[in-house]
Amino acid sequence: MENFHITPTDNGWELKKEGATRASKTAPTKDAIIDLAKEFFEGKTASLKIHKADGTVQEERTYPRKADPSKSPG
Repeated sequence: MENFHITPTDNGWELKKEGATRASKTAPTKDAIIDLAKEFFEGKTASLKIHKADGTVQEERTYPRKADPSKSPG
């Protein structure tokens, strides 16, 4: 499963694959980048960490939802 992060930048927000040097998507607002991420992850399996403006992790999501390991028994 690929890991992605939504983080703030000087020009807005970016969606970036963990370890990548370039952003996969950029947007002026956090809400806009979250909407772009939903579209970007259609048909893909990935983990997404959404950061706050201060850089701390606000929320973690798994795409598709059925791939969330915390929901599996055991």
